[in-house]
Amino acid sequence: MTTSSPRRPPSAARPGAGAASASAPEQTDRSAPGVLVTVRRIFNAETGNYFLLLGTTLFLVVFGLIMVLSSSAVTSFRETEDFFSTFWRQGVFALLAVPTMLVASRVRSNFWRRWAGIALMVAIALQFLTVATPLGLSHGGNTNWISIGGIVGQPSELLKVALVIWLGMILSQKMPVLDNWKELLPIGIITLLSVGLVVLGSDLGTTIILVGIIFGAAFFAGVRLRILAIPFIIVALGATIMMSSGSRAERIAVWLDGCSSPVDYNWLCWQTQHGWWALASGEMFGVGLGNSKAKWSWLPEADNDFIFAIIGEEFGLLGAMLVLMLFVVLAIAFVRIIRSNPDPFAKITVSAIMVWILGQAFINIAVVLGLLPVLGVPLPLISAGGSSLVTTMLAIGIAMSFARKPGERTVRRSDGHGSAPRPQALES
Repeated sequence: MTTSSPRRPPSAARPGAGAASASAPEQTDRSAPGVLVTVRRIFNAETGNYFLLLGTTLFLVVFGLIMVLSSSAVTSFRETEDFFSTFWRQGVFALLAVPTMLVASRVRSNFWRRWAGIALMVAIALQFLTVATPLGLSHGGNTNWISIGGIVGQPSELLKVALVIWLGMILSQKMPVLDNWKELLPIGIITLLSVGLVVLGSDLGTTIILVGIIFGAAFFAGVRLRILAIPFIIVALGATIMMSSGSRAERIAVWLDGCSSPVDYNWLCWQTQHGWWALASGEMFGVGLGNSKAKWSWLPEADNDFIFAIIGEEFGLLGAMLVLMLFVVLAIAFVRIIRSNPDPFAKITVSAIMVWILGQAFINIAVVLGLLPVLGVPLPLISAGGSSLVTTMLAIGIAMSFARKPGERTVRRSDGHGSAPRPQALES
């Protein structure tokens, strides 16, 4: 009887076969195009919250570009004989804002901590130049623009971003002493200076947003309500004085009257009334994209402060509700990031960004609906306006940077026999 020798296991058939098979995925990665490998490594570090915030933001920006084109075409042709002039300008800012957001989303939190103070000083300095020097430009009764070397922008928008990261940094450092109002006094002085410079420019809408950012950051940081009560009363008194002077008092009186007087139709109620009519004419399904009648010089600021009225006219109640739901999704993404990140700096910063963007959206829509007097606040990510778009997307990029997974590093074994890769969270 012939006996056959036992077969060797496949792993022993050739020396080094196991090592070759273990390195197969590595060889596959090496054989893949470099760009694909880089993209894969970048997005492997992202979480579902990151992509939720990214996708919702990009959808709002693209939808905003479409609505800017539709709402501004008539006005652009009348001013420049080019239907697309406002759209091209907004498109350029969008092309600048998207990479800015993505780059910000890749930055570690230590960077924001390190540069928060400098960013705030630069923003305050620019705002001071806006209201105290000939560099400032006025529009609609507000001095909130600056022109330096032919470049025009709104320093108050940069001030929002700077305040967000500075408040996150300073309040996270003072977590153990938030019950002591004396420790918070320097923060109050600096924030009062920031808001005061915007008040000097008579920009009531931006002032309200900045105050919301400050109180929102303090509340989410854990500052006691009794400590916030006194500054809230001071701010309320200041706002009352500010609103009781000039045309603001008349505007508020007309708003309280519900724009019911025919005398005010051709003056203070013109914009509000035509915004209402635009929303009403849209009914459930709208008149169709590009078919708005209000944008034919009937509704002032149709591509900016009152773009929501054009959305309601062209897409109807369903389109308006879609925009509201997208901002609700943004809120969900922000809350998920806040809850998933243990770093107090991240929690406070993202909370302040959430108050800023959602608060501004609420004010804009409330003004169009007539629930608030006209304040001149754009709809975030949708309205025309380069400074607002770039800074808003920069803030969203900062929030996205806190939604990424912690990095990994290889830890050497103490016995000296090779290195066993073991994931270990890096300090953010």
